[in-house]
Order: sequence, then C-alpha cells, then structure tokens
Amino acid sequence: MSRYEEVKDLLRQNPRTWLVTGAAGFIGSNLVDALLDLGQTVVGMDNFSTGYARNLDEALRGDPARLRRFRLLEGDIRDLRACREACRGVDHVLHHAALGSVPLSLEQPLLANDVNVNGFLSVLTAARDAGVKRFVYAASSATYGDSPGLPKTEDDIGRALSPYAVTKHVNELYAGVYQRAYGIQTVGLRYFNIFGRRQDPEGPYAAVIPIWVRNLLTGEPCAINGDGENSRDFCYVANVVQANLLAAAAPEEATDRVYNVACGERTTLNELFFLIRDGLAAHHPELRGRLPLYREARAGDVRESQADVARARTLLGYEPTHTVADGLREALDWYVRDLARRAETAVEVPLGAVA
Repeated sequence: MSRYEEVKDLLRQNPRTWLVTGAAGFIGSNLVDALLDLGQTVVGMDNFSTGYARNLDEALRGDPARLRRFRLLEGDIRDLRACREACRGVDHVLHHAALGSVPLSLEQPLLANDVNVNGFLSVLTAARDAGVKRFVYAASSATYGDSPGLPKTEDDIGRALSPYAVTKHVNELYAGVYQRAYGIQTVGLRYFNIFGRRQDPEGPYAAVIPIWVRNLLTGEPCAINGDGENSRDFCYVANVVQANLLAAAAPEEATDRVYNVACGERTTLNELFFLIRDGLAAHHPELRGRLPLYREARAGDVRESQADVARARTLLGYEPTHTVADGLREALDWYVRDLARRAETAVEVPLGAVA
C-alpha cells in the first residue's frame, strides 16, 4: 500500500477539521472535494475575487451529507479577524488564497505584496494563535528565478524575476520563522505548472492548457512563442491534492521544509499541443489537421523547467499518480463541458475584492 493510501485510510478512520483558503479557486475547490470524499469537516474561506461559487457547487454536489460537513466563510485573508474566525477549531490549514499571477504582480507590485505577504501572515498568525497542528501552504516554482540548474532542487534558488516570486519566497521565510519561533508546524509546496478541472480559461492571465482547449474548439489559433521546444513540468491537480494530504500527515521531522510538487518530467509545448489536439480529436475529428501558430520567441521566457521531486518522495511518500497524458485524459472532458456551459450562459464574473 502506498503512503498516500495509508494517509487516506487514516483520515477516514480519524476525521479532522480543515481550513482551505482560496476554497472557491481551481486548486482550493479540488482540495475541498477530496477532503469531503474522505469524510472530513472543511471550512472554506474565499472572497471570490478569482474563485467561483460554481467550483464549490461542483465539490459539494448538492449532497446533504457533504453540505453538513462544509462551512463557507466569505472573507479576505488580509482581515485578521476573519482569519481568526476561519481558524477556530481547525486541526490543519491548507493555504491557497493568493494573487497568483506573475504578469499582474509586475503591473501591481504593491497589491501582490499586500495579498501574498500580509495576507499570508494574517492566516499564519491566526493559525498559530488557534493552536493549529499543521500549516501547509502553496509555494511556487517561481521562487527559482534565474537559477539555471536542471532539475530544480529545493535548496538551489536564483534571483527573483517578478514581485510574485519575491512574495512566495517571503512566505517560505515567514513559515520557517513561525515554526522555529512559535512551534507551529509548516510545510511549503512549490507547485510547478498545475492543470486540471476548474482551471479558468478566461482572463488575461489564464493558463495555456485551458486556453488551447478553448481555441481548438472555437477555431482560434493556438499560439506558441518560439519553436515550441520550450519545456515545462506540467502536473495534474490530483498530484497536488496528494501532496497536500501527505504534507498534512507527515511526521514532524518532515516539516519546516519546502517540497517540489510536479511530475519530475519535461513536456515541450509542441508535445503538449499535440496531446491536447489528439485528445480532443477523438470526439472532434475535424481537429486532426490543426497546427499551432508559431510567433517570435518572447524575451525572458525560461527555455526549460523540470522539478526534482526526490525530497517529496523520500520525506512525504509522494508518488505522482498522473502523468501529463493521464491528467489530460481526465481533464479534457471537464474543459469541454465548461466551455459548453460558458457558451450557454453569460460568463460568471468573480465577486468581491482580492483573495
């Protein structure tokens, strides 16, 4: 039995109370879904700046048993009082509320710092004061900056290339200080290129996979900057859920650390395009001849990215269950259904201020 299966069995036998910040977002709603599947009690916190009520509706499924074990607090992570209310009676925090866009952080660095640093510190302080056992938070591969080495190992980071990267590194520093100074156990998860159901294809900072699915189905070009041989370590959201649960259940000696969360493999943008196109072509044969549109390479783009996941394997028991191809097989149907829903109804506009 894998460590992940052991942890799931443990949680089923000994249910706990969890806070998921950013619960209405892409990753947050997947975490809520998985925790409710395991019989856990979940508090969700979101201000709906980038999250959607429909994501939580999917996770709750209209099931009375799930609804009884879920409580939603609409609030901003920069509000310490709201954070204290959210942390009351909680065993574990999975912190995923953030301003998660490099381009937006370049446009609005003060906002990025306020949300990602001040907001992070508010949730962390509230968790400390509430006696939370374990604080797991979303870190980022952006922290590696201009470090040239491959694969990326957790202790070898370069100079930050965006305000967003600075904020995520500061999160790691604060988490370490709070564990050493106050005793709250913390674990950071450096996500690489995450994709999966509930990932939003709209907006100027949307991720490449849902954008290409939309463009293929609507007849728009799928643009690639450069020759398409740029590579990324794309990681399906189910692997992220696994990493969070493993981090929450890991022994104390595995805390006060950060871990790469990825597949440990490189996929070029050319390979990714053809995986998506061929997956969609199974039901849309007219797509079989579609090719990407190549444009000038973009200055500053990283040529290759790949994670070393050895630390997560050794100390957490992490073992990716889904390759890129596996994840796309699961995700494509959801992307297609989501696009059909958007075509039938007006696009839902996020509510409130920044999460």
